Amino acid sequence: GEQSSAVCDVALLEAARRDKDPVLREFLRLLALCHTVMVEDRGDQLVYQAASPDEEALVLAARSLGYVFLARTQDSITVCELGTTRTYELLAMLDFNSERKRMSVLVRDPQGTIRLYTKGADSVILERLRQRGPSESLTERALDRFAEETLRTLCVASREVSEAEFRSWSRRHSQATLLLRDRARELHRLYEEMEQNLQLLGATAIEDKLQDGVPETIQLLKLGNIKVWVLTGDKQETAMNIGYACRLLTDDMEILEEKEVRSKPLSSHSEILQAYWESNNNLSGSRDAPCSSHPSQQHPEAPCHRRRAIIISGDFLDQILHTGEVLMEKARWPWQWLRCDSAEASQDQGGLVEKAFVELASGCQAVICCRVTPKQKALMVQLVKKHKKAVTLAIGDGANDVNMIKTADIGVGISGLEGLQAVQCSDYALAQFCFLQRLLLVHGRWNYLRICKFLRYFFYKTFAGLLAQVWFAFHSGFTAQPLYEGWFLALYNIFYTAYPVLSVGLLEQDVSAKKSLEFPELYMIGQQDELFNYRVFGVTLLHGVGTSLISFYTALWAFEDHVGTKAVGDYESFSVTVAVSALLSVLVEIVLDTRHWTVLSFLMVTASLLLFCLFSFLTQSADAFRIAPAIFRFPDASRNALTDPYVLLVILLALVVNTLPSLTAHAISTILGRATTPQRIHLKARRDPEPPVELRSHIPRGSFRRRSSYAFSHQEGYAGLITRGDSL
Repeated sequence: GEQSSAVCDVALLEAARRDKDPVLREFLRLLALCHTVMVEDRGDQLVYQAASPDEEALVLAARSLGYVFLARTQDSITVCELGTTRTYELLAMLDFNSERKRMSVLVRDPQGTIRLYTKGADSVILERLRQRGPSESLTERALDRFAEETLRTLCVASREVSEAEFRSWSRRHSQATLLLRDRARELHRLYEEMEQNLQLLGATAIEDKLQDGVPETIQLLKLGNIKVWVLTGDKQETAMNIGYACRLLTDDMEILEEKEVRSKPLSSHSEILQAYWESNNNLSGSRDAPCSSHPSQQHPEAPCHRRRAIIISGDFLDQILHTGEVLMEKARWPWQWLRCDSAEASQDQGGLVEKAFVELASGCQAVICCRVTPKQKALMVQLVKKHKKAVTLAIGDGANDVNMIKTADIGVGISGLEGLQAVQCSDYALAQFCFLQRLLLVHGRWNYLRICKFLRYFFYKTFAGLLAQVWFAFHSGFTAQPLYEGWFLALYNIFYTAYPVLSVGLLEQDVSAKKSLEFPELYMIGQQDELFNYRVFGVTLLHGVGTSLISFYTALWAFEDHVGTKAVGDYESFSVTVAVSALLSVLVEIVLDTRHWTVLSFLMVTASLLLFCLFSFLTQSADAFRIAPAIFRFPDASRNALTDPYVLLVILLALVVNTLPSLTAHAISTILGRATTPQRIHLKARRDPEPPVELRSHIPRGSFRRRSSYAFSHQEGYAGLITRGDSL
């Protein structure tokens, strides 16, 4: 897209142009130097290509204030500072990753001074400062204000490095890069050594706007009984305010924070965990063990009477996901009251703690996990899949979401400024988040309906048409004499009944797309497996068996003592009568249960009848019988049988008897459903209107220490490619 360089703060622009503030000068110089952005000179303009929109925005901001990033090579960076071109020697790039949450560059300026420039999450920058003073406190207050406004922030710092210190560090750094074992750990240790005693230069904040339709989409998903969990690398306050902005959180919700989940069982906020453990933690087998109790009939979510939301951090999630390691540190384990002395219980305790947490989170109306890494996102999805019988869908727009998208049952990637990594690894690609409502509530629900109906009628037509052969065997003495003509058996599932079932599986709709979005509660039908389960399969089996019995024994009763007006009543006519009765019964059943008719649906049903007539004429002609009597063994059977009024009345009788049960069931369900179904579907119409969306601060009482919302949770940076020259 277009790279804008407009600056709204005139005072900041004037201060940068006067060049009298050394801190501001170093701040802007850092923005122009400390990054992995690539630049392309297209003659009249410079085009930046960045790994993330945040990096590109910071480089553009520096350019707007007079510090223009011009070019880079394998070992140099060229910057135009207020009209003066300066080339810095690139000595080292201390790469970014989700564990370090920062990146740094070591450069030598034209005067020969070596400086380290660092930017990253303030949770790691502030603890590496040389000293804390009034300016640091002012910066922290600014970070809090930025977080309340849902801005994504980071801190920037620098320090001067002596020549002797750099030579010693560079020698050890070169040796570490050649290691074959523990290279990453040694480099991390050297990076830690260099990134100390920093001087804070300031903080940046970038607005991360919500796409259009995000609040409305989340509301529809929640009304469809879809649990929405947010996994983000932002700080807690930023994530909370975004939650309020997109209606995931509301003012009437009770916010359950991490420290409250950690609390002792006497606290009311841990009652869900305590109730779950009291009813399920009986692994030790001893009634005297602290974690053993009789199973309770109370549902673990029973104590949760109010609307709740849970907000946790990545550190807390680590304790959940690595319970086995944390259990060894008993003094630090938050649920000491859950420990057992039994050896068996200690082996399974990690899984039970995970399950207890999943039960707690599932009982809440909203879950927000902040400050999480890409690995933790994937582990969170895996945790839900492990302990809940639920289908998981992960949606993301950047490389930091790839692990989560690939772990979930369904992955959705959003193509945007974050790149195409998420799209390339996803099952579905969307341009905007709001398209998710049609993907799930419209097309997802339609596809579930179509697949269920397809399976039902596929089984039904097989049972209804072919089980008559079994009933015929009881009357033929099990002599292997087939009831149907061989060509009918071959073409029944290919041409005669396939197309109507396919039309249902491809085109069926119970309600329109507009109604599907208007009443998202309809989505719960699929969650409850109402359209295809063991009961539905059993009913389908009985229906198919009943149809085959009626088609066979109605014809057998009619042909037992009577012959038609044209002396039909032979084996071939009997076979044609049973076949036509079963075929028409199947087609009429599909026609009666089809809710959405299109031209293609009508043509497919018509094509089935026409193909039956065509192939019956071709395979039962006298000429075909004369050519190959062993293959075409029913000469003129259909013409003789279907031109007899008596046979037609028998077929009509069998069709009516087969159709009456379905018509009766539809009538009864319609009459009895008038009082309940509309009430369930129109529940949304009687709900109170949702409050308007507005971005505002919702900092809870006693919240955590505020930290940066810098989007650190993405894949490792590209410093290695730059220093090797691979990308230049």
